[in-house]
Amino acid sequence: MPGAEKAIAPVFRPPRLPKSVPRSGVSEQARLSLRQLLGDLDRQLSDLFFAPGASASATETLERARAQVVERVVSHVWIACVGDGDALALYAVGGFGRGELFPFSDVDLLVLAEERPQGAVGRSLESFFTCLWDVGLKPGSAVRTLGECRELAVGDATIFTSLLDAHLIHGRSTLVSGFAQLMRDKRIWPREAFFAAKRAEEAQRRARYNDTAYNLEPNLKEGPGGLRALQLVSWFGQHLFDAPTYADLVERGLISTSEASTAEASRDVLWRFRFALHLVAGRAEERLLFDYQRELARRLGYSDEHAQNLGVEQFMQDFFRAAIAIQRLHDQFAQRCEEALDADTDAPPQRLNLDFVNIGGRLDCDPPDLFLRRPSALIDLFRVWIEHPEIRSLRADLVRRINEALIAVGDDLAYDDEVNAAFARLLRKGAPAVDALVRMNRHGVLARYLPAFGRIVGRMQYDLFHVYTVDEHTMRVLRNAARFADAEASRDFGLAHELFERLAKPELLLLAALFHDIAKGRGGDHSELGENEAREFCLRIGLPAADIDLVAWLVRWHLMMSVTAQTQDISDPDIVHGFAVNVADSESLDYLYLLTVADIAGTSAKLWNSWKSKLLADLYANARYMLRAGLERPPHAAERIGDARERAREILRARGLDDATITRIWANFSDETFLRLHPGLIAWQTLGIAHAAPDRGPLVLIDAQGPRGGSEVFVYARDGDGLFAAVTAVFDRLRISVFDARVFTSNSGMGMDSFLVLDSSGRTLDALTAQRLREVLGETLGQTPYPVHAAEPRPARRLRHFNVPTRVEFNDDAVSARTQLALVCADQPGLLAGIAQTLRDRGVRVHDARIATFGERAEDFFLLSDEHNRPLEAQACEDLRVALGHLLMPQASASKNLESYAIS
Repeated sequence: MPGAEKAIAPVFRPPRLPKSVPRSGVSEQARLSLRQLLGDLDRQLSDLFFAPGASASATETLERARAQVVERVVSHVWIACVGDGDALALYAVGGFGRGELFPFSDVDLLVLAEERPQGAVGRSLESFFTCLWDVGLKPGSAVRTLGECRELAVGDATIFTSLLDAHLIHGRSTLVSGFAQLMRDKRIWPREAFFAAKRAEEAQRRARYNDTAYNLEPNLKEGPGGLRALQLVSWFGQHLFDAPTYADLVERGLISTSEASTAEASRDVLWRFRFALHLVAGRAEERLLFDYQRELARRLGYSDEHAQNLGVEQFMQDFFRAAIAIQRLHDQFAQRCEEALDADTDAPPQRLNLDFVNIGGRLDCDPPDLFLRRPSALIDLFRVWIEHPEIRSLRADLVRRINEALIAVGDDLAYDDEVNAAFARLLRKGAPAVDALVRMNRHGVLARYLPAFGRIVGRMQYDLFHVYTVDEHTMRVLRNAARFADAEASRDFGLAHELFERLAKPELLLLAALFHDIAKGRGGDHSELGENEAREFCLRIGLPAADIDLVAWLVRWHLMMSVTAQTQDISDPDIVHGFAVNVADSESLDYLYLLTVADIAGTSAKLWNSWKSKLLADLYANARYMLRAGLERPPHAAERIGDARERAREILRARGLDDATITRIWANFSDETFLRLHPGLIAWQTLGIAHAAPDRGPLVLIDAQGPRGGSEVFVYARDGDGLFAAVTAVFDRLRISVFDARVFTSNSGMGMDSFLVLDSSGRTLDALTAQRLREVLGETLGQTPYPVHAAEPRPARRLRHFNVPTRVEFNDDAVSARTQLALVCADQPGLLAGIAQTLRDRGVRVHDARIATFGERAEDFFLLSDEHNRPLEAQACEDLRVALGHLLMPQASASKNLESYAIS
């Protein structure tokens, strides 16, 4: 906004108000005039804010201008309603007291009185606050005596803190001096007690936001790294050190000049975004909701660079980087406060090695200019820290020296041989090195040492699948990898601990985790670009050629195992064989499995579940078997069917079922059942059919803790029109998610549908839900024809803001002689039930389904046939394509061609 500040001075003129007549009241006409004045003010400030070329620093001028005008209006109304007598004092508190008033911020006021206002005085205050509401302000009001003010301040640190920002608008000398004396009284909140209380408040507030600034819809004010964190710095400075401003803190040596500049620049970014958010939302909104992110990015001048670097992603990256800087400053300053209040800071140094000492549980370096003399010590300090668990934190002076060294030598770190050797030594610590890497990231060292990592700091991906920024996701993947070293901590991750224990070089897994997403946002395939980055870095730190190849391969193919497991039928030996061929050896498979598990679990807390754990473990076990067998081609179908029959029969015999019964039931089973289902599932279904009463009607079996990591549901009912659609509609009504479906028709015309499901929280079904599902399915399948009560798919609020192009693709499956349907679209409640209903309406049968959801994106795969079990003809595919387009994009006009649906 070149020249924005220059433009503000001549354009903005604070309005002049006529002098108030004490206690004359405010007429209706005067109230309308004041309301119009404030409306004109807000429109003028909005125009100035969004003026072409406006800069971030201009926001402070605008918000303070608004506070100034609002204060004049408040003062004008106070004199007219209350007068200027000796009985009361009026203060602005909160943001208004600091002179920071955003477009829709509350106007917080405190009225002090020598005694509780009554009679005429009380009525004048009622008139005052009513008038403020009438003119369009939203006053937050408190009326207290000095005694009440003291009593409340003593009992509540939050109330006391709000008084720190109090700014006098009107009042007589005795009340004002009494209030000033109250605020100077350190006995109300001693320094140590105040610090502890505010830190406890902050811990609770951060917990509400998952203790991270990296939320998809962050809170500008209250979230970690938000404006509240900066206010805490000011409050600590004011109450602990009598240094309320950054200039005062710099003068007292509590923060550096560069830290003060960083704080002001980051605050300006958040102020600008908050000002714009209020204007776009039209209310006092503090959350950067998806509803506003794209519009804010556009209004603030961000534009798309390419598909991997959208304007909204650039906008959010600027927010996250500002929030990171604010949270880092806050944490470092809080550490200095703690140190200043801690008697242990005078403890004698305990030497740890030639370079580092322990002073009262805090790490420091000796000599003070160590990092300038030997930059590799910037890496060594984090290794020393993890080697000495008795060290709680870094000394404040050491953090300052780190920051100064990064400014002085940071650009040369990546190509310093000693620094690279120090990093290699750190990595060889294995799992404990992850704590060091996380701390390096927190203190800004990792981003300066690895410029490629610096580019992904605060890097948001505008979707619902990646709920963290790329750098935060990377740290979580590393933490997961470290958890694999602990048997107890990794019990939810299948084979992870067993495989981690036998890794020859765990540091190679850590390197692959560090680099797997390092090229996000550059355009092109991030896996290929990341492979190049990883290879170059591994060369710099001196890894052997074989290790470099393994790390580079892991980065290049880090998605392969996840995609194979979640989108393909891994019960098909040909699929597993193709995967094993690509992996090539057991060592690579071990590393890839661990990286895949860490990656999925580090993408979102909701993504990892028992089904995915079992899915990946099965793919790993089958691929490892094939690798040990020398990658021989899988046996033919007839051989696999015979093997499945024999294994299932052995299970049934052990359960007491005789061969005659088995043979009678299996006479109805198609060969496809034995080809596509695990022998254990076949045996379970067979037992259920054997024990069912002949005249009972539809059979519904539920194994809540099924062998595939989810709840198994088996439906055995007449193969009437819409069986699959009716069952999926029931799942939708009960908020049960389907992950896998196998649909068969018996030789006698019975439908045999198998489903793998989880509840809405990603867990297996509890007993109550399983019983309810059994009852509803039994009732539904007992009706003729099968009823389908599928609600029309409707996107949730978050999903509305993501444009996922719909793709409908058909291919012939030569092996099964059926038609494959690959469907990619925006996820939404009721999606599967709606698709099933559409297939039913078109006379299409479902034989197999693979359901995968990645945030806002659904990727579903179906194996279809016509009513005679033949592949779909070309015209049937085209009709179905159009019908699915209408289902998934109902707002599109039916007259538009298929390209307008973005269906390929």
